[in-house]
Amino acid sequence: MNPITKYLKNLFASKRVIGDDINLTGLARAEAILYNLTNQKKIPGISITVLKDGKTLLQKGYGFSDIENKIPILPKKSVFRIASISKNITATALAVMAEEGKIDLDTSFYEYVPYYPKKKWDFTIRQLAGHTAGIRGYRGTEYGLNKPYSIKESIEIFKDDELLFEPGTDYFYNSYDWVLISLAMQEASKIPFEKYVEEKVLNPLGMKNTFAPCQVERSRDPTSNEFLTKFYSKNRSGSFREAIPVNNFYKLAGGGYLSTSEDMAKFGQSYLDRKLLNEATRTEFLTSQTVKGKPTYYGLGWQVSEDQKGRKFYGHVGNGVGGYSNLFVYPEEQMVFGLLANCTNPDIQDELDKVIDVLISLRPEV
Repeated sequence: MNPITKYLKNLFASKRVIGDDINLTGLARAEAILYNLTNQKKIPGISITVLKDGKTLLQKGYGFSDIENKIPILPKKSVFRIASISKNITATALAVMAEEGKIDLDTSFYEYVPYYPKKKWDFTIRQLAGHTAGIRGYRGTEYGLNKPYSIKESIEIFKDDELLFEPGTDYFYNSYDWVLISLAMQEASKIPFEKYVEEKVLNPLGMKNTFAPCQVERSRDPTSNEFLTKFYSKNRSGSFREAIPVNNFYKLAGGGYLSTSEDMAKFGQSYLDRKLLNEATRTEFLTSQTVKGKPTYYGLGWQVSEDQKGRKFYGHVGNGVGGYSNLFVYPEEQMVFGLLANCTNPDIQDELDKVIDVLISLRPEV
């Protein structure tokens, strides 16, 4: 098992482990954990926005957006790579498109993209969205490609490879599933994928600081945004270096969007507020798929599970070049957590889970 596959397998375990730290209590404890992540140089910077009953419980930045120039993190403005939380955004757009009758989740993928090379088995949009279609994952340096592929051009990376298994018989998490979904959505809607998402999801929800990576034709260019964070990776010595350059546009649907922690929390809150989607569609996307009678803990573009203390949540963990992210929605607690860091694979999920546990456990009067 290669390191990336092993890492993703651990990220998407059925239960997230939450530890206990008894040194501090309440908000002070949560803030101390976040402060220590930057003070101990585990990450350059992190932004957090937490909503409770639709109101801000905690919104703060720690560390730096730009280490060299000591630019602080501003949760309302600092723009990060959100990595696989992009799947949540795309899943929402896919759900809207399904409600509009422009795409059928149970229709063959080839109905929308007939030029994709035929495989031994057929597969559907639903199977792609639930990671049960058998499409392979990253190989070698594909994780960090820096080629200006369009979505359609990018399928050359994996289009000639056979399926890993007969669709519906197994589960394999990957981002190429969502490259194919975005291509099918583009073909079905007859407009660029990123434009459809902007019109149907980002604009209606007021997500003004959520962007696709820069393309010449886009009017909203995040690279011109003074609040775009620098993207870092960690050296073996523990210091930070600027992350390798990557072009994430082709995998926008599965891992390419940029955003703020405030926009991420706003997006999560839209699900608690029942915006955009009807109840049947919302339930369909937020219900775990099953393979051979066992849950995958993944719906259609959403992690759907519970934490170690048995609290149900949906959302996503994201890990990409120069960015690490959490979006978790706890429906019973009516809480939303948006956390974004500007570092590749920082190994901080245990600490973030502790923060979430502390904030969920706050007394009502706090």
